[in-house]
Amino acid sequence: MNTLEANENCEINLSENAKKVLEKRYLKRDIQGNVTETPKELFERVAYTIADADKTFGTDENEINDTKKKFFDMIANAYFMPNSPTLMNAGRELGQLSACFVLPVEDSLEGIFETIKNTALIHKSGGGTGFSFSRLRPKNDVVHSTMGVSSGPVSFMEVFNAATEAVKQGGTRRGANMGILRIDHPDILEFINCKSDLTKLNNFNISVAITDKFMEALQRDEDYELIHPNTKQPVAKLKAKKIFDMIVKGAWSSGEPGVIFIDKMNKDNPTPLIGDIESTNPCGEVPLLSYEACNLGSINLSKMVEVDSNGNNVINWDKLAEITRLAIHFLDNVIVANNYPLPKIADMVQANKKIGLGVMGWADMLMKMGVSYNSEEGCALGRKVMEFIDYHSKVESIELAKKRGKFGNFAGSVYDRCNYLSEKYKGKSAGMITDDMWAELDKEIANHGIRNATTTCIAPTGTISMIAGASGGVEPLFGLVFKRNIMDNTEMYEVNPNFKDYAIEHGFYSEELMAEIAKTGSVAHINGIDEKVKEIFVTAHDISPKSHVMMQAAFQLHTDNAVSKTVNFEEDATIEDVAEAYILAYKNNLKGITVYRNNSRFSQPMLLEGKKEEKTSEAKETKAEHKELKVEKTEIDENGVEIKTVVCPECGNSIKMAEGCFICLNCGYSGCS
Repeated sequence: MNTLEANENCEINLSENAKKVLEKRYLKRDIQGNVTETPKELFERVAYTIADADKTFGTDENEINDTKKKFFDMIANAYFMPNSPTLMNAGRELGQLSACFVLPVEDSLEGIFETIKNTALIHKSGGGTGFSFSRLRPKNDVVHSTMGVSSGPVSFMEVFNAATEAVKQGGTRRGANMGILRIDHPDILEFINCKSDLTKLNNFNISVAITDKFMEALQRDEDYELIHPNTKQPVAKLKAKKIFDMIVKGAWSSGEPGVIFIDKMNKDNPTPLIGDIESTNPCGEVPLLSYEACNLGSINLSKMVEVDSNGNNVINWDKLAEITRLAIHFLDNVIVANNYPLPKIADMVQANKKIGLGVMGWADMLMKMGVSYNSEEGCALGRKVMEFIDYHSKVESIELAKKRGKFGNFAGSVYDRCNYLSEKYKGKSAGMITDDMWAELDKEIANHGIRNATTTCIAPTGTISMIAGASGGVEPLFGLVFKRNIMDNTEMYEVNPNFKDYAIEHGFYSEELMAEIAKTGSVAHINGIDEKVKEIFVTAHDISPKSHVMMQAAFQLHTDNAVSKTVNFEEDATIEDVAEAYILAYKNNLKGITVYRNNSRFSQPMLLEGKKEEKTSEAKETKAEHKELKVEKTEIDENGVEIKTVVCPECGNSIKMAEGCFICLNCGYSGCS
């Protein structure tokens, strides 16, 4: 069934917010800074550039033209959006289309500074970077070549941080970094505390790489061993519970460190003979080998819901299958069209051809279907949708392999053995794909291979979901109604369109009600609202941490890479609450978890700014470092609830913690991209 019109003359319906985001961040400008491109021209530029990559494989011109139209229609209708660098740079001189990269950090001064140089080149091209510092010898270890002593991983992270500060990403923004250290590294205590002062390492997200052995020691309340990264010998023991409590307290205090479950990532490493997974991209959803890049895109699930002949909202599975397969074709072409910042990256990406197709608009889909995010029914639908996307992504990747060849490191990969998919998913059907269907794919792979070492990944969607008019990633909504400040300092209410349509249809919409909801963004505590409405239209802080984790687990089951998501906690959540979420995440096979307790990141800067009598240079420095993200005002509503507004440095509207990053819901500003 062909649901795409392949019509390049289709009308492009963008919200005013989408137009504003495109103008600010994506459209071409002349040397004076004037916008010289329309949204339609941007979509054409991207679609045509990526479709032209088919020429590499001898595709005839008529077929390429048809693909150009389909790619354009898919993007212009907001069925799918590629990651931001592809939207920005496809068909332009820079031509760097990847979102993020992982680089190795070798245990030598030469290796470290070679990586810093390569990091600068990547940030200049608009990409983010992930590093594991676990290979570096610990602090005070003897350096035999000089008979000096090592300063340790954290000191070198500060050098990377300073270099990032000096090189503005894409010429305008600081680059984002992920810093990772294994739980069994001798310097793990210093690493866990390295961001307790929020003025330090401000260009890094940090995560601890937790091993299965550590989690087993934690469960038994035992010690675990610290291992020297060079000798691989134990050098000390620590109480697992003590270290776990330190990690949890840090996350409770400021959202960092995050954790990745490194053994679970390596269990799903598709090319184990090429190397071990040591690090991820800055938001944690793409485990990558050294010199790999992530080429990502997301399907807008909101657009996959249609009204059937009985007037009910249903998922158009045929349309979802078609968009999935077309998106995989698009992303494989991105690999070909990409201008990589380093030859080693080009070689590794071409050898593994990893891509990551994810989703946005998940909260929108649930609302349209009348299903609560905070329910087992919601999780079951998530498993069903992601299983379907995963299956059809593999179908298309196999078809591409028939025409273009399998990925270069296929030999020795997980796919180079019998029945990989059918064994992985045996007895785990969510209702759409049977064991026999996976077995048939295994036969196809045995005969033809598969084009891409990975096909699925749930990435942050930030600004691309704003362009698409969709909710972000697999996150719930952060508010049903927002109060926005517009140009002449007047205020207006922006109402989620799904909620507005429902409220009008059911006769309870009013401007007065919207103003009341805007105080918290939620209907949970509004008197007179039907309980069914409160169940369907839940927001992030209406949802229990357990339900956040279980929804992430629902999507992780059929995601090759990982799932970017934030588990939100209320401000009064306890350290024990956060610990329970970490344990639950591990038991449910998540590859990592990011938590954020409301207002925790801003409590220290707000306190410092309030102490007018402090005139020390240290206090001034702290204020200067926090000029980008600050609490503009604190209000007490009529129920005695304290409401803090954290403002965006670019547009002055609210910032939320979502998908592992701070994101402005108005202009798309993010600390991570």
